[in-house]
Amino acid sequence: MSQSQKAPPPVDYDRIREIVSEHKGEPGVLIPVLQEVQEEVGYIPPESMSIIAKGLGTTPAQVQGVLTFYAMFYTAPRGRHVVRVCRGTACHVRGGANILRAVKGDLGLQDGETDEDYQFTLETVACMGACALSPVMVVGNDFYGRLNPARVGAILDGYKGGTT
Repeated sequence: MSQSQKAPPPVDYDRIREIVSEHKGEPGVLIPVLQEVQEEVGYIPPESMSIIAKGLGTTPAQVQGVLTFYAMFYTAPRGRHVVRVCRGTACHVRGGANILRAVKGDLGLQDGETDEDYQFTLETVACMGACALSPVMVVGNDFYGRLNPARVGAILDGYKGGTT
């Protein structure tokens, strides 16, 4: 965390305990529990690994192993809006580098960074599987295709203003 970055939002560990207890005794439930915790908190707080392990009758090392194996899990706070920009071949050929440049400029972030208010996180991905719509950007679960730099600013402004 940089000196100017605010502290991440507080974590409700009682809610994490509730999630774990709702699944107690179910076989093969570690991944769904991690998914639910991440959906609730936005990431998997490292401090929650022992809570999850104890509640599911496993070890913190096993929880850590799953967390680090799957790229879909995050152990650090991310922004409320995760912006993903495609860097795949089709997007690249159709101006994806300009889209990424526009997003970086608009948000003031580099790939993998989160802003100080935890509103936005910027990620690049190898491919989103939407080549026919390239270049593509995703904000949360919302896909935006056939982008140009001017549209990027307008789209992100909607998220900044809280209208999206």
